[in-house]
Amino acid sequence: MPAIARRPTAFVALSVAASLGAWTVLRAQSGAPAVEPLTSPAGASSSVPQITVEGDRLVMSWVEREGAKKSTLKFAERTAAGWSAPSVVVSSERLMVNAADVPSVRVMPDGSFAAQWLEESGPDPEAYNLRVAWSADGKMWSTGVAPNRDKTISQHGFASLFAADGGGLGVVWLDGRATHGDEGDMQLRAAMFDKAHKLISDTMIDARVCECCSTSVATTADGPIAAYRDRTAGEIRDIYVTRLSAGRWSMPLNVHRDNYKIEGCPINGPAIAARGKDVVVAWFTAPNEMNRSYVAFSHDSGRTFSQPARVDDVSSSGHMGVALMNDGSAVVGWVEFANEKSQFKVRRIAANGTKQAATTVADVSGTRVPRLALGKGEVVLAWTETDKESSRVKTARIKVQN
Repeated sequence: MPAIARRPTAFVALSVAASLGAWTVLRAQSGAPAVEPLTSPAGASSSVPQITVEGDRLVMSWVEREGAKKSTLKFAERTAAGWSAPSVVVSSERLMVNAADVPSVRVMPDGSFAAQWLEESGPDPEAYNLRVAWSADGKMWSTGVAPNRDKTISQHGFASLFAADGGGLGVVWLDGRATHGDEGDMQLRAAMFDKAHKLISDTMIDARVCECCSTSVATTADGPIAAYRDRTAGEIRDIYVTRLSAGRWSMPLNVHRDNYKIEGCPINGPAIAARGKDVVVAWFTAPNEMNRSYVAFSHDSGRTFSQPARVDDVSSSGHMGVALMNDGSAVVGWVEFANEKSQFKVRRIAANGTKQAATTVADVSGTRVPRLALGKGEVVLAWTETDKESSRVKTARIKVQN
């Protein structure tokens, strides 16, 4: 597998084949998840969806382009009647739209909202700023603030938000303060805000990580757990997790020793989900240029993991999504690549590795990141469909009992 550019900057959307013009989900095999289309709340020129969940409240965010420069971050909440009317978080000509490094909006445990997005910091496309904001009602938002205390003109992105103790907010991100051009190492850092939105910490978790693979955070019965792609001095880029307990992040733990060596970022971060002490991590790896996707389960809040179960059928482009069911199984999404065709697929995998047949959600062109998350009685799916020069976020669901 060839090395990929260190940090992606251009918008690249996930494309759906023209043969699906009316958007009919491909027929599922017997025993495979049944996928139903949903009317998407996203408008024209929309892209980069992200889905977050707090309890039974599921929120999808996306960005809509307006003209040549202006972009708007919007979100909608999933309700019993369908998607809510879209709300605006921020609209700006400085909003950075990047298919790999996407903004997000989440509900907090007290019913308020938090959001994170990226802003251009100047002419250098590899230097941009991360911003965090809050809203009591999802309508009126605070001014975006930086979670980092450094003042360097460098990359700050690939962020994941999570609820912190005492009504605060936590954020994990990739931080380039130690980088200088192609020199120096990307760090994994975390910041904590108190209930009054005051920044109280900016902590380094790992001093050398993969430069542009997304992070993912879930909350266990024992606290938050973050998953990310590490980077060793020998260019091994495997998946690690770290847990937040009593205000300290644990020593990073290798989920599985894939020994994936690549001298460039694969732009392919892990996905993580949790329920109680059960945790599941889904990821892409390609040692010896064998492109595969896997899941591994933990029953002790991420302190140890099972042997991984392979997700794909032939070959994978990765870009994983995962949701953990009440019975301990996982619904996993990935981009399958076979017979010169890319397809967004989903399947259910038991904690013992037993797999159901896969369902093809959409034929796709490219390897951008589809999304999935567990809501109330359903797993919600999202991706970006393109038609010539336009794009639009599409949604679907899998009904489940949870």
